[in-house]
Amino acid sequence: MATAKDIILRPISSKEASDLVKRIHYSGKVVQNSQFHIGVFLNGKLEGAMQFGPSLDKRKIQGLVKDTLWHEFIELNRMAFSDALPRNSESRAIAIAMRILKKHASQIKWVISFADATQCGDGTIYRASGFVLTGIKRNTQVWAAPTGDKFSRTSLTDNRSKAQQAAAQRVISRVTVTKGNHSLGSGGGASMKQYEEAGFVPLDGYQLRYIYFIDKEYRNKLTVPELPYSEIDRIGAGMYKGEKRNHADVG
Repeated sequence: MATAKDIILRPISSKEASDLVKRIHYSGKVVQNSQFHIGVFLNGKLEGAMQFGPSLDKRKIQGLVKDTLWHEFIELNRMAFSDALPRNSESRAIAIAMRILKKHASQIKWVISFADATQCGDGTIYRASGFVLTGIKRNTQVWAAPTGDKFSRTSLTDNRSKAQQAAAQRVISRVTVTKGNHSLGSGGGASMKQYEEAGFVPLDGYQLRYIYFIDKEYRNKLTVPELPYSEIDRIGAGMYKGEKRNHADVG
């Protein structure tokens, strides 16, 4: 029987990673500005992918760790693993990926990632892999349309995510036809008003922010408090595969 020690990681193309993420990630979506793609293989077959790239709000993220230069951090913005991978493959893959970054992208001092506890989970894999919990906030970023489609607030209000905005406009158009009381906006812009009027609402839940320090010295430069993992239960942010949970209940 295969174990986590049998997995092999190596760089893969953007297309290979994106195809797999679209097929098995809960969101079904990729982050378009991902730049570095690592594949997770078992018995020669691609069964997982990790995608890294610059944060969308890079200037704000940079300030989380003092003295960090523009090119010294990166975001793990997609991680997708198939059920074919053995137990503990996720944490082993992260550990190997961090060693790959340290060797081949030595300028990277730390990696940031976010757990979506509105749809998936609260970051169990991150905690098992040595990430530091640095933030928990009620979700304002993931919005659900009346049709059930999910969109990020950023993709709806920036001037770059044209495909997502076009998809949201099609939803608004359908709602307009159905309800007859919502105006069809022009797309983009900084306001969520037209989406709220069409019945879009933020999902109930939390977003959790984690940081992994490749250069351990940078952990001492955090400009925000480190949060104990127990804070997740204290405020009721625990979630696994879309279901609310308390970690004390599952051991």
